[in-house]
Amino acid sequence: MKKLLPLTAFFSALLSASVALAGGGGAHLMHVDTDMNDQGSLQNGAKLFVNYCLSCHSASFMRFNRMGKDLGLTDEQVKENLMFTTDKVGNTMEIAMDSSDAERWFGVTPPDLSVISRARGSDWLYTYFLSFYKDDSKPLGINNLVFKDVGMPHVLGDLQGGIPEPVYKTVKDDKGHEHQVIEKVAVPKGSMSDSEYAKLNADYERNVRDLVNFLEYMGEPAKMVRYSLGVKVILFLLLLFIFAFALKKEYWKDIH
Repeated sequence: MKKLLPLTAFFSALLSASVALAGGGGAHLMHVDTDMNDQGSLQNGAKLFVNYCLSCHSASFMRFNRMGKDLGLTDEQVKENLMFTTDKVGNTMEIAMDSSDAERWFGVTPPDLSVISRARGSDWLYTYFLSFYKDDSKPLGINNLVFKDVGMPHVLGDLQGGIPEPVYKTVKDDKGHEHQVIEKVAVPKGSMSDSEYAKLNADYERNVRDLVNFLEYMGEPAKMVRYSLGVKVILFLLLLFIFAFALKKEYWKDIH
């Protein structure tokens, strides 16, 4: 028998996700264009999630078979390509790591990501994944523009071609004193040509967009169904209006 997740667990996960990711900086958020109808994007995002996120972060409100159905995948495709933490396609996307071990290793239990897009917003997540940079003063050697003193490693670093480095600019404060601030972060170009470097950045931004698209889908899987149903309801109401208007004219023609 499938167990129903208690309502308290939902709010607990939402609260833990909010607390764990609340320490953001003042960086300007970049906009991301997500599309719940882009199945290719959602499938790539799911692949990135299970390969790079699911080892530490659960998605305890999403079942593998529900995800596969929404993303146009069969149970066999899900088992072969997206399942590494369980052998039952009807299970939720849980991790094998014990929460007490995670807290001992990382200092905090990695939050469940089922509703993280609703807690932080898609633009915040997109900017977050594009804002890691090298910082030798930190234990992990990295930092983040929107989440200062981040405790998570840059797990997508290999897709980005390495750890970005901060690019500084000089600004003056209200008292006229000059100091340096980070203007942007960028992976060193090295020996890459301009076209190779541009393609690397474009591919990484596309992968991040796909991952955020998938996280947004997980936050409200019924959104696609709701949008489809909404169109059908509007069309029905328009058709009903035509018949109602014709009936009204027929009813009132003898009176006038």
